[in-house]
Amino acid sequence: MTEQTDLAVVDDCPQGAAGATAPLTTPMKSALDQKINEVFGGAVVRKDLVKAVKGNAIVPSFVLEYLLGQYAASDDEATIQSGIESVRKILADHYVHRNQSGLIKSNIREKGRYRVIDKVQVQLNEKDDTYEAEFANLGIKQVIVSPATIKAHPKLLVGGVWCICDIEYQHSENTRVVPWILGSIKPIQLSNFDFDGYIASRREFTTDEWIDLLIQSIGFNPELFGRRAKLIQLVRLIPFVERNYNLVELGPKGTGKSHIFSEFSPHGMLISGGEVTVAKLFVNNSNGRLGLVGYWDVVAFDEFAGKKKRTDKALVDIMKNYMANKSFSRGVETLGAEASMVFVGNTSHTVPYMLKHSDLFDELPESYHDSAYLDRLHYYIPGWEVDTIRGEMFSDGYGFVVDYIAEVLKSMRDADYSDRYQEHFTLGSDISTRDRDGVHKTFSGLSKILFPHGEATKDEIEEILRFAIEGRKRVKDQILRIDTTMAEVNFGYSDKSGEWYAVTTLEEDEYPAYYHRRGGAGGAVASSSDALEQQAPATTPVAVPPKPEPLFEGHREFQENQRGVSYETLLLPYLRDAADITIVDPYIRAPHQGRNLVDLLAALAAAKDPADEISVTLVTKEDKPEYEQQQLLMLKAIQDGATSVGIKFHVRWDTSIHDRSIQSDNGWKIILGRGLDIFQKGSGSQFDIGARRQEFRQVVAFGVTYIHEKAAEA
Repeated sequence: MTEQTDLAVVDDCPQGAAGATAPLTTPMKSALDQKINEVFGGAVVRKDLVKAVKGNAIVPSFVLEYLLGQYAASDDEATIQSGIESVRKILADHYVHRNQSGLIKSNIREKGRYRVIDKVQVQLNEKDDTYEAEFANLGIKQVIVSPATIKAHPKLLVGGVWCICDIEYQHSENTRVVPWILGSIKPIQLSNFDFDGYIASRREFTTDEWIDLLIQSIGFNPELFGRRAKLIQLVRLIPFVERNYNLVELGPKGTGKSHIFSEFSPHGMLISGGEVTVAKLFVNNSNGRLGLVGYWDVVAFDEFAGKKKRTDKALVDIMKNYMANKSFSRGVETLGAEASMVFVGNTSHTVPYMLKHSDLFDELPESYHDSAYLDRLHYYIPGWEVDTIRGEMFSDGYGFVVDYIAEVLKSMRDADYSDRYQEHFTLGSDISTRDRDGVHKTFSGLSKILFPHGEATKDEIEEILRFAIEGRKRVKDQILRIDTTMAEVNFGYSDKSGEWYAVTTLEEDEYPAYYHRRGGAGGAVASSSDALEQQAPATTPVAVPPKPEPLFEGHREFQENQRGVSYETLLLPYLRDAADITIVDPYIRAPHQGRNLVDLLAALAAAKDPADEISVTLVTKEDKPEYEQQQLLMLKAIQDGATSVGIKFHVRWDTSIHDRSIQSDNGWKIILGRGLDIFQKGSGSQFDIGARRQEFRQVVAFGVTYIHEKAAEA
């Protein structure tokens, strides 16, 4: 019996649970951590503490860090441990779990007044002319809220806000009277901070130190990120610091695309599923109520990709106007807003595949795969460059309490740093207004994040200017593939001496043969190399490739201790042109067996065109129950790695298999006596030559049979 399953893995190492009392291991404090605490004492927190206190609570990180900032914002271990216990107790006593709402309601009734932590949304009841609150987890509605509270916290009216609230209970004989009374409400966000002190403290750090501090504030270990990877992470913050910034990020699953927009700031709203109505996003014409863009600094659309996703054309049209003009219409009235728009989604193909067959916006819904909409985007984050998030990537160092840095970024939305490169550089003259706006806004945002004090060197300015140009160029180059009426742009800049510096995207440098293509009739594409070929003289001689040698058919035996054998010589010639391969091997369980599989997949990936994709299905058996989790983890890691090189790897479980074979859609079947496990155990040393090249390893005795099934049928 066979069954194909997703490689879902259960986390058997929970980060902690609310109410747990086990002490945390104190990490070694780095010189940077020491400096952070000295300069920003009280505004930073150790980032691993969030996982320690979160447990199973479905609560944003900024809520937890708000509490940790109150009780554990210190580098003193005793204070930290005491603060953790206080936060755990607060969460245990006051955070409302949906499945415990009945118990909390009982506590409110019995005590008369009780404090809760919950997500609150307020609606205007036009009939009674009252504001009524709904508590998401507690499950109570129609709680009266004073107009003064709404005036102080207007975000309560849309999307919902996490709050610390005092709820009272007063029963009435009148069944129409709601017994729940709001005693007090405090949104979880910083009330004030010293911006001048923030600027002065920034001067205490070098640029590298400051970048690492920001990366730790996001929650990542900067030692595991290169300079470019760090800048990509910081671009995700630009919508919080720059008004009306339009950002898109498309890339593989699991790279943390939506994390910042759901967990990092109380000023951002993440819309799951990517679908929203005009009324919810902009304005409800029936009652005049403003939508999300009127209240939030950032509105992010999660899971935005999907060609078949249902879209509202009216929404697309209004969104295009808003992204271009920062305004939208309500009947005859035109309203303005400053919310930045972010679109994140998953890709299902590799970069060269998308470049060869369509464009880098291929995954977007059809209504958004439109040059007019895409031209409003200021930056395209190449999500395929971002590593899949792994446990070791999270930081145990110190970073800003996210509520603190969120308020800093919000306070800088009024500032404009877009012209600060002009002292040294000048953008190309043929860069259009929209292209220039995109570059300027990205440059301004990164400048505010990295150099809020305005003290950047020429080299530092040039670095972020090139980065800003690249992101907009990625947008424009893909638009040129969609809309041939658009004029090409020479993206780059010149210094004061007049020397020109062209800017390219990374994928342009990696895949020039596929990148430089323009859209044609019927969606056809023509590359620059094709054009050169068309212009070549008709008399140019064409080299005839030599006829390949026929592949061996039959059985071969290999002796124990024999060398010179590799998958590249043994298997690859028979699989080279295959698009669909099935590997039957009941024993892909141990790490060395997984490594053998990876070696074969790597050989297949290296032999194919980068723009092509191969489907590989492994038919195998599940390991013993005590080792099953490790097997699933291994196969999931292999699947993730294979996807990045254009191999669609699937696993199908079959308890009845015994024989081992490889079958491909090119007609070849390979019967393997020992499956992929043909090599003897090596020394295990990373310096073992055999570990680097298979042909230097000794094999066990095995046989292999090659059958060309199509020839046999003929």
